[in-house]
Amino acid sequence: MIISASYRSDIPAFHGDWFLAALAAGEVAVANPYSQRPYLVDLRPEAVDGYVFWTRNARPFARALAAVAAQARPFVVQYTILGYPRTIDANVIDQRLAIENARAIAAVYGKRVVVWRYDPILLTPETGIDWHRANFTCLADALAGTTDEVVVSFAQLYAKSARNLAKAGITWRAPEPAEQAALIADLGMTAAERGIALSLCTQPDLAAAPAARCVDAARLADIAGRPIAAATKGNRPGCLCAQSRDIGGYDSCVHGCRYCYAVADHEAVQRRMRATRQPAAV
Repeated sequence: MIISASYRSDIPAFHGDWFLAALAAGEVAVANPYSQRPYLVDLRPEAVDGYVFWTRNARPFARALAAVAAQARPFVVQYTILGYPRTIDANVIDQRLAIENARAIAAVYGKRVVVWRYDPILLTPETGIDWHRANFTCLADALAGTTDEVVVSFAQLYAKSARNLAKAGITWRAPEPAEQAALIADLGMTAAERGIALSLCTQPDLAAAPAARCVDAARLADIAGRPIAAATKGNRPGCLCAQSRDIGGYDSCVHGCRYCYAVADHEAVQRRMRATRQPAAV
């Protein structure tokens, strides 16, 4: 079984102590996102084939990564680094810190461990097509030698995400298919020139690049040096992810990314986390 931690929240940034406690206990209770009824997920080393960690900031998670490595379990860090303006990504750490952290993880565990995520590609008056070309190039320059893959996608917003953007006064548009294909071709060439392969997350209608496998059993097997078998079981049409169990919870991240599908009300989450004295990411 592969554990996803988590596309519902940023566990590395905000919930590292919780994860370490679950790892020590060998199990974790997870609320079903629809019924809210809890179920147990087995985290004993013999039950886990590997981990996929999703984050905007893995700096507070160093002890947890070391603990997973000590159990001889492979892991991949899906590291989102976008460099968006604060009007869009309100509380994300500076991109230079994220890049530095990604480099440090790769230096210790190998560059197969780090997958750079440049998604979602959001087109706004501040972040247009030309802005993305220039911004991606700067980030790719900085991450060359740190990772061998960048996963990209265009924003496909849920209703609550569109509401949050509108609430923040941000207008956005969906690019035309030809615009998408042209931009992906340019970003793919830029990445390839730096030894980074570009893949597309869950956009089956856009054949400008190979489809991503964000929960990637083959990558985990390469890292582990042993076979890992997992059925392909995506979350939506076009998703090629391997079957996994996600252990996160919605509405538990305070990064404030206005396009995020995992948070319905950013201000409410901030108030709740302050009230429960959840530690801030650094």
